[in-house]
Amino acid sequence: MRVAGERRTAAEGPDLRCTPRSRQNPHTMCGGRGPAHSLARDDGLWLMAPLPRRLDCAAMTTESPHHAEREQTDESLRVEREKADQAVEGHLSTVEERADAIVNQARERADRLLAATRARTDRLPPSGGAQAGAEVLRRERRAEDRLLQEERDTADEALRGERAEHAALLASERDETDRDLLAERARSDDTLAMRDEFLGIVSHDLRNMLTGIVGFAGLIATDLTEQRPVAPSIRHAGRIERSAARMNRLIGDLVDIASIEAGRLAVAREPGDPAAVVTEVVEFFQVQAAAASIALVARVIPPTSLAVFDTARIVQVLTNLISNALKFTPAGGRVIVQVERRGDDMHFAVSDTGVGLPADRLEAVFGRFVQVADNDRRGVGLGLYISKCIVQGHEGRIWVESAPGQGSTFHVTLPVHPAG
Repeated sequence: MRVAGERRTAAEGPDLRCTPRSRQNPHTMCGGRGPAHSLARDDGLWLMAPLPRRLDCAAMTTESPHHAEREQTDESLRVEREKADQAVEGHLSTVEERADAIVNQARERADRLLAATRARTDRLPPSGGAQAGAEVLRRERRAEDRLLQEERDTADEALRGERAEHAALLASERDETDRDLLAERARSDDTLAMRDEFLGIVSHDLRNMLTGIVGFAGLIATDLTEQRPVAPSIRHAGRIERSAARMNRLIGDLVDIASIEAGRLAVAREPGDPAAVVTEVVEFFQVQAAAASIALVARVIPPTSLAVFDTARIVQVLTNLISNALKFTPAGGRVIVQVERRGDDMHFAVSDTGVGLPADRLEAVFGRFVQVADNDRRGVGLGLYISKCIVQGHEGRIWVESAPGQGSTFHVTLPVHPAG
């Protein structure tokens, strides 16, 4: 097992690029809003300057392709909705007309039957007290007619109410569909914006590191040509190596993201020693921690035992957590990496005395392209997301406990003997 690999170490050093000392490069990117990544020399010297993290490319186009696609989608949706409305309206109208015709036909038949029955009654021979009996019959028939009309009015009102409820239900479903569509569209917009920003940061970082490699290689070539002392060339070679390692880590993260999206993130679990993993990762970060005046401590709580896990992947998780802890812990602070067995789980914890996180960020920090701190653009916001997916691939859990100004503790639990 090796920690000091090509892609699982912490990010080292600022982003560098080569610019001439006495003049600015006249060639710029994005409508003059950012310096191009070109190399120039002045008086035989290369000078390195940090690149800006964000580039404003708004002047490159007046209308994004997303906007045109959105308008096309809206128009297609409007046309399809009109077709659906017309079809539904026509269907409902046909159904209601048929229902009304059936009801009216039944009522007319009932009225004819009632009239025929009354006519037969009227043709019967009158009995004694015919005049009084006829008056009583007329009152009864008027009462029957009123009752029948009231029943029909009540039935008509109920039918209108049902139709109104159906119409209201259809309108409510349409409103709910619209709200879902708007919510989905907002999520899509956020995803597109996040993706565009992510691609901008990644391409910027890769170009930045590549420029540093080319610049330091030029310095080495100059040193060799002019037969200068070898010590500066060794330092430049070390910087090239670190930049190449950072590029490899970034590319590795992109590969991991693609694997996660495709559901094919590789996790090869074998028996291993969690205590040895923690010890080795912490030893690797000691130089970086000492340079930042941060105490980095490995704490192994006995008794520990072997567990079944992917050693390289858990090293990747701990590397991400320790790197973040060092990044957000001020000088004089402390980072503790602890491992212990708790029941059937192996529990890792990375605690720091850094800036901490607010409650509303404790879940969000594990999302894609999400930075631990809003105003910090070191990295591209993939480390914790990939770590979460790796831990879940081990049937484990990862979470954070934190409060602003009180540091953070990231917890990882892995089953000692995973199912299957």
